[in-house]
Amino acid sequence: MLEILYEDESYVAVNKPNGLLVHRTRIAEEKKEFALQMLRDQLGFQVYAAHRLDRGTSGVLLFAKNPKSVAPIVSAFEDKQVNKVYYAIVRGYTPEEDTIDSPIRPDKDHKHKAPQDAVTHYERLATVELPIPVGRYSTSRYSLVKVEPETGRMHQIRKHFAHIRHYIVGDKRHGDWRHNQMFREQLGSPHMLLHSATLAFVHPVHGDMIELKAPLPQHFQRLCLQFGWKDVLQKDSLVTDPSLN
Repeated sequence: MLEILYEDESYVAVNKPNGLLVHRTRIAEEKKEFALQMLRDQLGFQVYAAHRLDRGTSGVLLFAKNPKSVAPIVSAFEDKQVNKVYYAIVRGYTPEEDTIDSPIRPDKDHKHKAPQDAVTHYERLATVELPIPVGRYSTSRYSLVKVEPETGRMHQIRKHFAHIRHYIVGDKRHGDWRHNQMFREQLGSPHMLLHSATLAFVHPVHGDMIELKAPLPQHFQRLCLQFGWKDVLQKDSLVTDPSLN
């Protein structure tokens, strides 16, 4: 059962776990469960995806509850009227803050399309150096970053951090397999460490400001605490498990 974060007469938001596809795709026909189908069965009526998250990304996922509510919220995403905040653990020490302004090239299934403008803002919240060798280095360094994408291209955050060589840990397609392997084998973390924490938008029907928040998954929280980032989690209200306080 999906955790419902918000529901009104027009929209419903859930906290999507890592590994769950939003809807059935051509390349994942063998998958039996999808967020769209699970929420439909849970609520007892059809729902409509307002946006998408990658399979490996956890966090806030918004659906419309009827066909007439879909277009206004989809337009809000396209017109950059939805504020989005993500958290990620990436390889290396990033700058304290920066903007990645680099066009996103289409995936191989859409080679005919031109690169799309893409802008991602981020802030480094914390760093850690682990006494674990990866590749030719005797230690390994990582950053916790707060990410605010201005545009919403497919795989934008993952591709942008790969572009600046601060790969998101656990990203199998755009990441660094050596760091992914270390996290999986040494730290018991097989998941991509990218989380959609906040969506904020003006409600298309009644005009109120809606802010939807999803806490970090427990495995993400535990890594942050293991790395000494407890104060950051508490400051940004990202700790939800009482045993982690």
